[in-house]
Amino acid sequence: MFRNWRIGSVNGALLAAYFIPAWTMVAFNIMVAPVHGLYERPSVAVALFLSDQLQMSGLSTVRAAWLLALGRMTVVAFFAIYLALLVIPRTRRSGASDEALGIALAIGSLISFASMVMASKVGEMAALRLHATELLLLLGAAIVLVIERPDGAPKTVAAPDTAELAFDQAELLHNR
Repeated sequence: MFRNWRIGSVNGALLAAYFIPAWTMVAFNIMVAPVHGLYERPSVAVALFLSDQLQMSGLSTVRAAWLLALGRMTVVAFFAIYLALLVIPRTRRSGASDEALGIALAIGSLISFASMVMASKVGEMAALRLHATELLLLLGAAIVLVIERPDGAPKTVAAPDTAELAFDQAELLHNR
């Protein structure tokens, strides 16, 4: 059963197992109470950066919080699509599920990198460590995804035996 699992598939599944519950809880906390959810540990650097550095008003901060929650939920959705495609053996072997994983990694890396830079600017060290760890997880999975390519279809085609063909037989697709 586990003979056709690639290391990239296992790595993506483990990442999805972390990011789906963690980022869903953060996004739902922001959706339910935008200001309170934005000032919790996973998003506090973004909140401090928006209020201190950009001097955004309360309503603009709420809109930015909802945008952050939407970005996190988009990453969660692509990880869920990846897991759904990973269950199908043909899709897993051909690497067709890697596109959903790549999109999740790209958007997640962008969010984690921006959050890490914001945590660095405001001096929030716990948030900086969290976002740097998430960014390293995502970049490591992206490297594995790029380096490990799925097995391709065999390129050799067997030549037909010409001794069996008579001169009056045409070699067409429907005659084989």
